[in-house]
Amino acid sequence: MKDTREENLTLVDHLTELRDRLIKAAWAVAFTTAICFYFSENIFDLVRHPIQAHLPEGGLVFTNPMDKFIAHMKLSVVAGVILACPAWLYHAWMFVAPGLYAHEKKYSLAFVTAGIGLFLSGVAFAYFLVLPSAFQFLFNFGGSVDKPLITISEYMSFFATMILVFGASFELPLILVALGALGIVSSDTLREKRRYAIVVLATVAAVITPPDVLSMMMLLVPLAGLYEISILIVRVVERRRKKALQPLA
Repeated sequence: MKDTREENLTLVDHLTELRDRLIKAAWAVAFTTAICFYFSENIFDLVRHPIQAHLPEGGLVFTNPMDKFIAHMKLSVVAGVILACPAWLYHAWMFVAPGLYAHEKKYSLAFVTAGIGLFLSGVAFAYFLVLPSAFQFLFNFGGSVDKPLITISEYMSFFATMILVFGASFELPLILVALGALGIVSSDTLREKRRYAIVVLATVAAVITPPDVLSMMMLLVPLAGLYEISILIVRVVERRRKKALQPLA
C-alpha cells in the first residue's frame, strides 16, 4: 500500500504556513475576545467566585483608576482564548497535517475534538478544584488574625495564569500523540524516558502552581496519568501505521 507524506515543503514554506495559521488563530481570538468583553461583568462574577469566600468585604480592591478596566480587558482575552480553542486547535492540526501520512489525516475531527475536551478539562480542573483548594490553604495558613487585601489586578493575573497553564498542560497527550504520528517520538522512547519525564513534569508543576504541595500534586498527578495514557495511544498509532503501510498481498 503506497502512502506518502508531503515532504517537498521548504523551510520558508513551513514558516509562511506557520505565520498564516497564527494570524488566522489570532483573528479568531480577537473576535471571541470582543464578544467576551461585552459580557465581561457577568464573566467576572464567575472569575471572582473561587476567592470570594475569603474576601472580608466580599469583593476585590483596586488602587489605580485604570486597574478595573485593565482587569476586565485581561479577562476578556483569557475568556476569548478559551472560547476560541476550536479555531486555534484546528489551525494547529492543519499546520501539522502535511507531515502525516494520508491515512492519518482523516483524524482531523478527532484531534480537534480531543484537544477541545482536554483544554476545557484543564480549565475546569483548575477552576473547580485547584483554585478553591489553594485559596483554602493559603488564606488559612498562619492563623486568622491577618486579613487579605487582594487587588483586582493581582488576582486577575494569578487567575489567568492558573487557568491557561492548566488548560495548556492538559494538552500533553495531544502533543505527544502528534509527535508520535510525525515519527519524532515512539512509545518505547516515552516508556524508557518515563522517569525523566516525571521529574520534568514535577518541576513544571512546582514552578507554575501556588507554593504549596497540594496544588503541585493536583497538577502533577493528572499530568503523570495523561503521560501514561499518551504512551498507550502512541503505541496504537504506531501499530495502525505499520498495518496501513504493509503491502497488499
